[in-house]
Amino acid sequence: MTGRDGGAPIAPIDPSPIVILVRPQLADNIGSVARAMANGGLFHLRLVAPRDGWPQDRAWRMASGADRILEAATVYDDVPSAIADLHHVMATCPRPRHVVKPVMTARGAAMELREICTRGLKTGILFGPERAGLDNDDMACADALVRYPLNPAFMSLNLSQAVMVMAYEWWMAIDGSPPRELMTNETHVATKGELENFLTHLIAELDSCGFLRNLPKRPGMVRNIRHLFQRGEVTEQELRTLHGVVAELAHGRRQNGRIET
Repeated sequence: MTGRDGGAPIAPIDPSPIVILVRPQLADNIGSVARAMANGGLFHLRLVAPRDGWPQDRAWRMASGADRILEAATVYDDVPSAIADLHHVMATCPRPRHVVKPVMTARGAAMELREICTRGLKTGILFGPERAGLDNDDMACADALVRYPLNPAFMSLNLSQAVMVMAYEWWMAIDGSPPRELMTNETHVATKGELENFLTHLIAELDSCGFLRNLPKRPGMVRNIRHLFQRGEVTEQELRTLHGVVAELAHGRRQNGRIET
């Protein structure tokens, strides 16, 4: 096969659900699915009756290095045989058609799958063909349905996008990343002492240039300046830059003979 160079060193992160593509039509989409799976820490891929057979070169070309997922993929003739060894199966379905089953969001499904997997049970997620999605017989094999809460006026996703949503939610179900953080690179968030040192410098120069000459308003103006710098995470590097700005402004004022006492 062409288009294979070993790919990224991807390995199973178990326990994790099996992604089951039911009657996928294009090898390109299978490759894109493998790429999405790798992003979310999913590894196990099963193909049910792929239209053009398996393997297909184009899948590897679209996988962007997720080769090992494709190499480990297995092929089945029908959904019942693809899920025979599983304990719990979910099926993605944008439009439930006269089916009485629990319906969950991707986030809710990921959390439930995590809980089931921790009990040592094998799970899987069914994804339907590109054009029509899963049919009623496919959904009859599932314990629950997954429906993404997207814009009701436009809920069209391609196959790899649908897998990516579940892969993301699966990963986020245990990810400990803070929702927000400040990237400081080689510097650090300034301590209160470093910030106070700068504010002392700044206020002294503001006094010298006459900006704070209105004595009745001076306390409020100083407080406003302090509030400005205290409400954000100023870095040590930024303070050094501001020290230089203030010093240079003061130097220029002195050179021009504008020294006020």
